[in-house]
Amino acid sequence: MSFRIAGHYLEVCNCEAICPCRRINGVPGGRSTYGVCFGALTWRVAEGQADGVDLSGSGAVMTFSYDDDEIGSPWTLVLHVDGPAELGEILLGRRGGEHVLELPWVRKPTTSVEVREAEIEFGAGDIRVGGEIHVRATEPYRTDATVSCIVPGHDRFGTELVNEEVVVDDGRFSFELRGTCGFERDFDYSS
Repeated sequence: MSFRIAGHYLEVCNCEAICPCRRINGVPGGRSTYGVCFGALTWRVAEGQADGVDLSGSGAVMTFSYDDDEIGSPWTLVLHVDGPAELGEILLGRRGGEHVLELPWVRKPTTSVEVREAEIEFGAGDIRVGGEIHVRATEPYRTDATVSCIVPGHDRFGTELVNEEVVVDDGRFSFELRGTCGFERDFDYSS
């Protein structure tokens, strides 16, 4: 099954900036700031297809949590998908792809995976999933270090951010964050 999706990636979590899971000046990171990590990962697909299905204009938001001290640090996640089901299949690693298979929630165990259809509004650093999720992260974190993240890939640097507001109440997760870390960069995944 062939696919390619490319677009803009934005994430936020409860860690302090610069998030310890990032590579800083090429040096791999480690444990999350507080041992338990939770947040939201977002993908806005500018262009893409999966076996002839057009994925351009689709998007997804994943709410998640994991505990560094649990064996294997398994992920619990909810994937909200605005667009064809193929996008969710790709992001969950069910269609392969060298980079996708290295994503933490794909290579580690998961305790719970829910996939939900959703209407997602994307703005400049501002993402909404109905009244359930609001992510706003536009302020760059001041650093001279180069920063990369595994999700869009360590092949290029991105921008570490400090979020203005994250509000999640999607039935599985309920939390609010302000002033914690974020990260943005373009992504390009393919099989």
